[in-house]
Parts: sequence; structure tokens; C-alpha cells
Amino acid sequence: MGVHQLMVSMSFFLAMVALSLLPQHAQAITRHYEFNITMQKVTRLCHTKSIVTVNGQFPGPRVVAREGDRLVIKVTNHVSNNITIHWHGIRQLRSGWADGPAYITQCPIQTGQSYVYNFTVVGQRGTLWWHAHVSWLRATLYGPLIILPKKNVPYPFAKPYKEVPIIFGEWFKADTEAIISQALQTGGGPNVSDAYTINGLPGPLYNCSTKDTYKLRVKPGKTYLLRVINAALNDELFFSIANHTLTVVDVDAIYIKPFETETILITPGQTSNILLKTKPNFPNANFLMKARPYVTGQGTFDNSTVAGILEYESPFLNSVISMKKLPLHKPTLPSLNDTVFAANFAKKLRSLATPQFPANVPRKVDKKFFFTIGLGTNPCDQNQTCQGPNGTKFAASVNNISFVQPTTALLQAHYTGQSSGVYRPDFPVNPFHRFNYTGNAPNNTNVGNGTKLMVLNFNASVELVLQDTSILGAESHPLHLHGFNFFVVGQGFGNYDSNKDPKKFNLVDPVERNTVGVPSGGWVAIRFFADNPGVWFMHCHLEVHTSWGLKMAWLVLDGKLPNQKLLPPPSDLPKC
Repeated sequence: MGVHQLMVSMSFFLAMVALSLLPQHAQAITRHYEFNITMQKVTRLCHTKSIVTVNGQFPGPRVVAREGDRLVIKVTNHVSNNITIHWHGIRQLRSGWADGPAYITQCPIQTGQSYVYNFTVVGQRGTLWWHAHVSWLRATLYGPLIILPKKNVPYPFAKPYKEVPIIFGEWFKADTEAIISQALQTGGGPNVSDAYTINGLPGPLYNCSTKDTYKLRVKPGKTYLLRVINAALNDELFFSIANHTLTVVDVDAIYIKPFETETILITPGQTSNILLKTKPNFPNANFLMKARPYVTGQGTFDNSTVAGILEYESPFLNSVISMKKLPLHKPTLPSLNDTVFAANFAKKLRSLATPQFPANVPRKVDKKFFFTIGLGTNPCDQNQTCQGPNGTKFAASVNNISFVQPTTALLQAHYTGQSSGVYRPDFPVNPFHRFNYTGNAPNNTNVGNGTKLMVLNFNASVELVLQDTSILGAESHPLHLHGFNFFVVGQGFGNYDSNKDPKKFNLVDPVERNTVGVPSGGWVAIRFFADNPGVWFMHCHLEVHTSWGLKMAWLVLDGKLPNQKLLPPPSDLPKC
């Protein structure tokens, strides 16, 4: 470790020690972190490569705060790539300048530059995460963002003995920036990863990776809170621990009605808090923790399996010897394409809907939107041979518009009143052409291209139906909305029926999320209040689909009162 990295690690350690020494009665405080973006050599699968990291760590450092705290995080870029950091799931109330998606709320932090992300955690507690929001850099730039309840405010479940982050990722032997750059040039699908990881480690089921295995050591008869995050680039994942039942108590930093399950399904972008109750006595066995993909698309997934090991602390003196000789139990995961499991798992997710944690679902709707999402094609450039369908380039779209990334940040263009030539405020409320969305594909698979925003008045109540299309094959899409939580009031398979389906909406205790999986060959309906002024990105969290254009943005106008207006930009806002 170099002197610079040692100093950074020491400063982070001292900051965490200082937090631990805070008086018990302390409430909202300001917590400072420093993120230094550096290159670090890391070996996985017997292959060493240099990766982009925060403070030399992979996965990156844990950010911890309490509900109501202010976070001040200085990010300094020491690498050749442009960088931004997104604080995934943070509402960013009136602080959109700190949200992080490149060219949406800010220009990237260029080499040698710094930017201070400054925001307050309002009305949120649970597990979130942070990650790079430029191209495919989040393959290695990610880490947990843990929001604890306010002091002396308990969880709505028994206090766990210990809390453990479990972060799923993907490991590529090749440079991910080169992978997506080549795919966009050729128009074909990008190469898949070489392994999945748990807390950065691929586990024993891959060649040359047994020593890189995450081990969770537990005591018998204890309850552990697993803070599960799916940071994988392109895959939804099933996760299970052999011979153990999991109790889901929270998703996307929102408490839910607890339910037991052998397996969870978690899409990229989603988080979940899960209680693991260990066996009352030493079980004389070890247990694999396994994750593998839920696959609905074609050719953009890795069908391998990552594993960690759950080890019980042995009561015997020769514990190291005895642990190696213990039998190893393996869980049974659903089949790769088990859409029935996915649908049934989604139905189990319900908000607490209690006086303390109400489900404030919009009952009256001001604006209704219907968006189709899915894959399509763009024509190949002249004198070029493309590797997409029938010699075209792969594309993806919302309402048949593939998003064109601007060169000026949208929020800056809006705030300064200089939007002309940057974006158009005319995103369509419905697709231009109606067809059998989940039936036979239309002959014309071409998509339009543009930078369009959907404009909302402050505090408008919104209902949005997201409809998957089967133009190039139906598949699930995890859609993430920045700046808001939303309620998932309904979902189903086939084409959405505006006459029949709303009658079955759950307006009592629907789950509240920031990322939702749109069912393969189906639809999902969400509702939210547009109570946060600014420009807010919405995109598929399968990074390949985002790269192909499955993204758009909402512009929420200022309200009339001073506390309903976007705050001015900070003085160190990066320039394009």
C-alpha cells in the first residue's frame, strides 16, 4: 500500500472511530468522508488486473449515517476516467446536485478534480448503496450505504446480534470500459462477466478461486441481519443459504411485513435486509451461500454460480482442523428461468402500513402515463458491418425513444434556463404506435433517438404503467427511479388492460421501493408524489440496457413555497 493510500485508510479509520465515540444522546450530525478514486491491482481467478477503486478498497468503503444526518463526502479523482458517484436510493430532497448520474445532474469529475457531495438523509433508514454512474465503472466502484435509525429508535423487529453487508457483484477479467466500448461500436452484445462475487470474492465453484471465498462465521442460536445489495452489472440473482430459512424484513430501505423464504430474488440496484437465525447448537456442518442469475433475456447473462461459506464457530479446541473435515451442505436454487418464482416472490412484498410506518399511497391521480420498455435496433452506419440483429445495432428504448446522452448536464441546463439544444420537454405520455406488446414482434424494430424530458408540476400525483415488450424477446427489466420512492400498486403478465387491471390495484399496503423488476412479458404499475424539484433519471439497472438507451428523465418544477424549490448549485459543481 502506498503512502497516499495509507493516509486515506487511516483518515477513514479515524473518522469511523470518531463516530463510534459520539455521545448516546447525539441526534442529527454532519458526517465527513473522503473518497479518493485510485487504481489498485486486484487478483481474482488467478488473474491480476488494475481496477478503479475508492480508497484502494474493493468493494469500496462502508458509509454509515443515521436518519436525519448530513453527509459531506469529498470525491477526488486520481484516475484517467471521468467519475461521478450516485447515492442509490437517497431521496436527495432539493439536493439534486448531489445525486450523481453523469450529464443528468452533474458533469463528471475530471482527472485531478474534486467535488463535494453534500446532502441530508430525510425520513429514510435501512440499507442503500453507492456506485459510480458513468459508463460501466460501477463494476468495481461500489459499496454499502447504511442508514441507521435515529438514536433510541428500535427496529420493528428484534434487534439482531450482528449486522453483515452481503454485496453481490460481477468480476470481469477484461476491462469493462473496453467491453462496452467495443459493443457500442459493433452494435452487438457485450461479453459477459467471468464470475459473480460476494463481497468481492467469487468463491470455490470457479476455477482457481477457492482461496477467494467469502466466509461468514456465526455463533449458534443468534440472529444476524444480512444487508443484501445486488451490485451486479447485468443480472438479477437468486440467493439462498443451505438448510437455513431467511426472513425478509426490509427492501430498498423500507420496512415490510416480515415473511420467511428459502430463497430471495434481488435485481441489480435493489437492496434487502434479511434476518438469519442460526441453529441453536453447533451443527457439525458447513453451509454454502449461493447466488446465480434469474434469466429472461438472450445472451447477456453469465450462467455461473457464486458461493460463500457459512461457518459456525466450533466449541472444540481443534476448531480449524474439525471445520475442514465437516460436511458441506448446498442449497437448491430455482431454475434459471423460473418466472413463476419471481412473480410469487414479488407478491409477498407488502409495506408495514402502520401508524409509525404508513403507506402514503396516492389515492387520487393527477397524471397517468403508459411507457413501453424493451429492446430494439438502430440502423448500422454506412460502410460498417454491425453485429446486432440482421446486421443492425442493438438499441433499447422507453416509448420507442432511445435516450441520447447530452454533453451538458440536464439539471444545470434547466436551472440556468439554457435548455435549448440540450433537451426537449416533450417526452410522450404514451407510445406513438400501439401494438400487441407481448405478442409477435412487429416487422419494424427500429427505435427513435432523442433527449426528451417528462415535465411534472410540483407535488403532482403520478401513476406510471411500465409495459415490457417482446420486440426482440420479452425479458425482465429492473427500473430505478432517482429522487423518489414509489409504491408498486399492481403487476401482471401480458398486456396491461386499463379497464380491468386497475380494479385489482393494492392501495392499502403495496411495497414501497426505488427499483422494481418489470416482469418478463408483463407490466408493473407504480404511483408516487412528484414532491422533489429537479431533474431525475429513470433507467434500467441492467447496465447493458442503459448503455443501449433504456433511460429517460423527469423534470419536476419548483413549487410556490421556499421549501419547495431546488437549492442553488454548489460552487464546486464540475464543469463539462
